[in-house]
Amino acid sequence: MNKAKLFALSQYLLPHHLLSRLTGHLAACQIGWVKNLLITRFAKHFQVDMSEAQEEQLTAYASFNDFFTRPLKPGARPITPDPKQLACPADGAISELGSLEHGRVLQAKGIHYSLTRLLGDDADKAAPFMGGSFATIYLSPRDYHRVHMPLGATLKETLYVPGRLFSVNQATADNVPGLFARNERLVCFFDTQAGPMAMVLVGAMIVAGIETVWDGQVTPPVRQVTLKDFTDPQPVVLEKGEEMGRFKLGSTVILLFGPDAVKWRDDLENLTPVKLGEPLAELNL
Repeated sequence: MNKAKLFALSQYLLPHHLLSRLTGHLAACQIGWVKNLLITRFAKHFQVDMSEAQEEQLTAYASFNDFFTRPLKPGARPITPDPKQLACPADGAISELGSLEHGRVLQAKGIHYSLTRLLGDDADKAAPFMGGSFATIYLSPRDYHRVHMPLGATLKETLYVPGRLFSVNQATADNVPGLFARNERLVCFFDTQAGPMAMVLVGAMIVAGIETVWDGQVTPPVRQVTLKDFTDPQPVVLEKGEEMGRFKLGSTVILLFGPDAVKWRDDLENLTPVKLGEPLAELNL
């Protein structure tokens, strides 16, 4: 058995939520020597590029969470201005992308999972995306961890789905069936000029929380399926490139579109590095 498979299998035995919540408390610690030790060792180990950060001094951050969700300098990630181009929502690497054929999403070579299950086992929520397109973007520990809008949109609903907290790196994606439909996740449903769009923020091992700009910290909540309507009284309207959420430690974003809505860039494939704001697809407007 190779190391990647052994690593993935070992996670079935771990207390995912306990580890993640303990990590969350440590990441929020503001004791000077503790947070400075965590930040400096993390930055060194993962070779974090602080030259792009609005605050370059590691010890200036109030906690590890503040460091991890650090903002970038203005202009560090220009957003493609072409209204027919879909902007990449985050820094990271393409895990997989393509068509949603027969209600299945490609996770890794030879592994698919159910779109309906990803969306909380709700067939009505999945219906607009059947025969459409998806892109899965993995955010590594060294990446910028705020997630931005790939195009202008109006928020309709959010669906919180409880689940496990497996790691979401490539080794786990290659070896844990239905990974993204097993893990805790927040699904955000939008109306856009290209039709319906969903952004799925997937939790992972030792991810201390998921936040949105309209609702603050969403996870960890009470662990039950929770649907929230945002159409009344005041809709949440976000512009292309505007921040929509963030991860406290790394994870994954999955974009979903309906049939014939987007055409992904031809050069994108598994492990292709991507940056926030660069063109990801052409919109079929």
